[in-house]
Amino acid sequence: MGFFEKLKKGLGKTKESISEKINDVFANFRKVDEDLLEELEEILIMSDIGVDTSTKIIDELRNRIKKEKIEDEETVKNVLREEMAKLLDVGSNDLNLEKSPAVILVIGVNGVGKTTSIGKIANNLRKNGKKVVIAAADTFRAAAVEQIEIWAQRAQCDLVKKPEGTDPASVVFDAIQYTKQQNADVLICDTAGRLHNKKNLMDELAKINKIINRELPDSSKEVLLVLDGTTGQNAISQVKVFKETTDITGIVLTKLDGTAKGGVVIGIVDENKIPVKYIGIGEQIDDMEPFNSEEFLKAII
Repeated sequence: MGFFEKLKKGLGKTKESISEKINDVFANFRKVDEDLLEELEEILIMSDIGVDTSTKIIDELRNRIKKEKIEDEETVKNVLREEMAKLLDVGSNDLNLEKSPAVILVIGVNGVGKTTSIGKIANNLRKNGKKVVIAAADTFRAAAVEQIEIWAQRAQCDLVKKPEGTDPASVVFDAIQYTKQQNADVLICDTAGRLHNKKNLMDELAKINKIINRELPDSSKEVLLVLDGTTGQNAISQVKVFKETTDITGIVLTKLDGTAKGGVVIGIVDENKIPVKYIGIGEQIDDMEPFNSEEFLKAII
């Protein structure tokens, strides 16, 4: 099964939530009018796209229906997809890995699938010919280091680790030196998802960033925020918290299989103007791919 087929299958519940309800609306309306648009807006809001984003999409749809004199169901659906695609197009979905060794700092709250995502991204990069090192800098959570070690082995990548409770920034420092020695292309750094309070966590991230900028001033850098697709609107508030202290360059969306809340992707990107870089739909190491908005929208509408 190709990734698009897996994506279609994984986003089945989101498709039910959006596409099937849209079809039902069209079945009940004889013409494209204001009542139809209101029904469509309600479907988008209920699919976790968010109120502001849904309103924006329907306003654009309304303008185009008037301007282009659209009267048939199929064209309305195509325009709906086009307007969603515009919102998802906020920058490159590709990782910036030009200046080697590139650094990918991976952040996110516990339980969103951060460790799994690192393993899958590392595997994806290795298969594309990159030499990858992983830094186990989530040293506060019990068994976090063992967990990432398992994924590093699966992805066939080197791991730099220290005992539990070690200062995370020192792990990153050692990992940078090792990456230079090995002439590796990419260093992926895991980070803590939760400390005693938000300030501690953000201070820790700031410290890690300082070391990366000092030791690798000319390298390409990515800060990827991992979000759990099943949390819907809660994912949007997580972006706001991390944005306060970190320049997030991309989003990784996990657990999109089996959720009806896949529409949240559009709301997250629209509200924060941060591109989605990867999308995960399954447990296997190959179940994560670079995000493609066209394929994503085809899978849900």
